Amino acid sequence: MDRSKDQKTVTGGRLDAASAGAESGKIAADEVAAYLRKHPDFLNERPELIAALTPPTEHRGEGVVDMQHFMLQRLRGEVKLLKSQQRALLATSRSNMASQNRVHAAVLAIVAAKSFEQLIQVVTTDLAIMLDVDVVTIGVESAAASQPRLPMHGVQILRRGTVEHILGGERMTLLCDETAGDPALFGSAAGLVRSQALLRVHVSDHAPVGLLCIGTRRADRFHPGQGTELLSFLARSLELTIAAWLDIAA
Repeated sequence: MDRSKDQKTVTGGRLDAASAGAESGKIAADEVAAYLRKHPDFLNERPELIAALTPPTEHRGEGVVDMQHFMLQRLRGEVKLLKSQQRALLATSRSNMASQNRVHAAVLAIVAAKSFEQLIQVVTTDLAIMLDVDVVTIGVESAAASQPRLPMHGVQILRRGTVEHILGGERMTLLCDETAGDPALFGSAAGLVRSQALLRVHVSDHAPVGLLCIGTRRADRFHPGQGTELLSFLARSLELTIAAWLDIAA
């Protein structure tokens, strides 16, 4: 019997099987096992694959529960939850950074105004684009009993006591979601508003109090649980700039 011929035949058969497997695009289980034996650190380099594997269950007899299997399943769930929380945290961080950049750009535009008229135009026109909202107006309480009209786009004359009625005596900001815009605050653009940020503008004890009104058609853009530090910074910057242009003492 020609053993070399038999060996060649067997080897050829293996090569043919391997070639057929390669051509079909399928990898045999033995090939995967062989690869893992040659590369024992593979799962350390690709730990995300562990979560895709099904842990084995051990049968230790009737009435005996394999707790290891349940622990592995629980750990998988915890890893999945942590990844979801991580993605949410990253999305929130990016959103906060974008908001911060918008507010900083808005403040720079306010302080860079070349005249008081340009300042008002920046606030009531440019800020809507910079802050990615639909409308921004300035409301100023009237010193008169009636409501005079100013020939200035975006400036709303409010009745005396309006700001205290909306914000109370101490509150500086009010964020509202799922709300309709008030024409007294947003004028003809009130129909666009579905959420709003109202910021007290107290230029001086010698000047009427006002409101910086920011509205958007997104019902969840502003909400009561949202941080107000950036918006308060924007309102304070506007107060100081208006005081400087009008030469009003604080």
